[in-house]
Amino acid sequence: MPQVGIYNVTEQPLAMTSELPGRTRAWRTAEVRPQVNGIIEERLFTEGSVVEEGTVLYRIDDAPYRAALARANASLVNARNLASRYENLVGSRAISRQQYDDALASLRSAEAEYESARINQAYTDVKAPITGKISRARVSEGALVTNGQSQELATITQLDPIYVDIVQPVTKLLDLQHAIETGLIEADEHDNVDVSLMLENGQAYPHSGVLKFSEVVVDEGTGSVTLRAEFPNPDDKLLPGMFVRALVTEGVRQNAILVPQQAITRDTRGVPAVWVVSDDNTVQRRNLELAGTVGNTWLVNSGLTTGDDVVVEGVQRLAPGIPVVASPANNLAIKTDLRTSAQ
Repeated sequence: MPQVGIYNVTEQPLAMTSELPGRTRAWRTAEVRPQVNGIIEERLFTEGSVVEEGTVLYRIDDAPYRAALARANASLVNARNLASRYENLVGSRAISRQQYDDALASLRSAEAEYESARINQAYTDVKAPITGKISRARVSEGALVTNGQSQELATITQLDPIYVDIVQPVTKLLDLQHAIETGLIEADEHDNVDVSLMLENGQAYPHSGVLKFSEVVVDEGTGSVTLRAEFPNPDDKLLPGMFVRALVTEGVRQNAILVPQQAITRDTRGVPAVWVVSDDNTVQRRNLELAGTVGNTWLVNSGLTTGDDVVVEGVQRLAPGIPVVASPANNLAIKTDLRTSAQ
């Protein structure tokens, strides 16, 4: 009689985890551009460093703008004095009301010209619009820059926190939302779900993030949606454009039945099955419905119950109804710490 190694089926709690591929995206990105024309006199930042919002990055030659501000100031002082004199004269009717109104209008215009000149002079200091890591300089000292030019002077990227964009079929999104509604996944009041991250080299990212389900749009061509997860990134370990894998726990199956992968055989139609040792030590083939792989096992939806003895060694020598000599299988290492995948 054939000797076979068997695995005794038991039920156990199993945390179901879904692995979602994605790419990192910067939380905020700002292009540094000049708002006035002039020659770059000085670059004041170190390429690749972290700059604070409001830090002066470039200094444009401000001589023409200081002169324009001085002219505007002189015109403002003259307009203010004229309006003050006319205010005294209009009361005694020495001048017409129209002359006084014209003087006031000239004062308002001079004030506006002065404010415009002051703003332009301030714009000669090109400042960082946000806090973040700055790129290499796109221009050097002596370069002529103009307001509205297409070439940015530098780019600032804010990396903490950082986004992970995940493209998935819409059916996957519906499954996740159903898991939230049925309580398999815990979400907050905004339907956000905690999620962990695996890097491209297989290392686990040390910080957990939040998977957001809001503002998703279905791509009509592919039937997929883009979900966005937000992760803290205090050490700038995640950089924009990296390929990562987001791991979402989809709930716990309390009575999960797992079978070693080597026990599964398939017929010509691809239907999965196992050999089960009966009480009289004969074997019978039993068809299964599988949910997917978990580590080096298959998760069984139906076809097996607790206590069944499944043949995992010596499968090739079996036929329905033949007697066997069964003993516990040797060198059987069940691993369930790998990620759940589709059948």
